[in-house]
Amino acid sequence: MDKTNVMRILQQKKIEFKEYFYWDTNATNWVEIAKILNEDENTVFKTLVTVWKSWQHYVFMVPVAKELDLKKCANVVNEKYIEMIPQKELLALTWYIHGGCSPIWMKKVFPTIIHSFAQNLDSIIFSGGKVWYQVELSTKDLSKVVNLKFADIVKS
Repeated sequence: MDKTNVMRILQQKKIEFKEYFYWDTNATNWVEIAKILNEDENTVFKTLVTVWKSWQHYVFMVPVAKELDLKKCANVVNEKYIEMIPQKELLALTWYIHGGCSPIWMKKVFPTIIHSFAQNLDSIIFSGGKVWYQVELSTKDLSKVVNLKFADIVKS
């Protein structure tokens, strides 16, 4: 099985992680992926990239069954408003494609905010940097490679 750049960085930094691969499935959304991995959908996170009109970008991580609250996100990063970046801009901005976006090893370092619920978990699962690849590690270990902030960023 191929290693992704995310996995290589974690190995270089001697950070323990677990790998998941799910390419032989018919999963069409993140909740289905959590089920395929036999994991609680509250422990599997998606990585979403947003932009403000000044072109400042922010990365948000939320459980796969939850919806990002853009108003809460804007408040957390002290902006008037933010919006999701167009999918066609994701690759040039981050080096990732839709479905394979990880907070680790992005083209640039962006402020990264993870939903506060993650503080209560021993570990979280998120994209390993390619479609069909996931990694699992603690948020403490994730904070060794990504500057994390915790906040309530999901719709109630």
